[in-house]
Amino acid sequence: MAEARPRSMRAAVRELCLAFPEAEEFESHGSPNYRARKGRVFAVWALNHHGDGHVGLWLNTPAMEQSVLLASSRHLYKPPYVGPSGWIGVELNKGMPWKRVCELTHMAYLNSSPAKLAAKVPKAPVVTAPTVRMKPADIDRLLAPKAQRVIAQLREVCGPLPEVAEGTQMGSVVWRVGKRSFFMLHDYGKGLTAQFWVGIERQGPLEMDPRFSIPPYMGHQGWMSMDLEKGAPVSELREFALESYRHFAPRRALSQLDSH
Repeated sequence: MAEARPRSMRAAVRELCLAFPEAEEFESHGSPNYRARKGRVFAVWALNHHGDGHVGLWLNTPAMEQSVLLASSRHLYKPPYVGPSGWIGVELNKGMPWKRVCELTHMAYLNSSPAKLAAKVPKAPVVTAPTVRMKPADIDRLLAPKAQRVIAQLREVCGPLPEVAEGTQMGSVVWRVGKRSFFMLHDYGKGLTAQFWVGIERQGPLEMDPRFSIPPYMGHQGWMSMDLEKGAPVSELREFALESYRHFAPRRALSQLDSH
């Protein structure tokens, strides 16, 4: 008898959310969202959202139930942004019973969908539970060996620059000079990506190279994204890092740099 294939957390969640009447999946802010036709979003797959470490399923449960639900299980938490509106987060990777996950998702669907559709699903659908938990490098992709190699290279490039400190911000590794970020590295599910300042006038020419794109939120300030999935020469990373550093560094730090 053939051995059953492992069932991932992501696959089980997707099947569960799409098991409801007229449910559909769409992407928003890099995360899969689920809603019924003409209804509000009832669930969001939130994996390591902004570096929080959760294998999360955010659910639009009734606001009046939030405090009771949060007190009922250590696997439930109040998610950012939508939490004040009554949503709950379910931590899926630490032993939450799958039957309870299905029940809570059913509650969220009823709370978010048109009455006619809600009436078609009087109880939670039966969906096979996941069989494997996610490993740390699957949750935080910056822990993967490839990402760690790039981080090590960037530490050699950025670390020796005057007044530079390394930190983390919203799931990214960040290098700052003083309080100002000049180089970032992240993987939000679409591959390892570097971000740095190049100036508005250089964005267009760089975008002709398919590795480069203008990032949301920061692009209008002259920042650029670079796809590192196929790697990049350290010399090229050093060039961009140094240019960005020079843009943000105070005169004191630049004097130290130029004196060496």
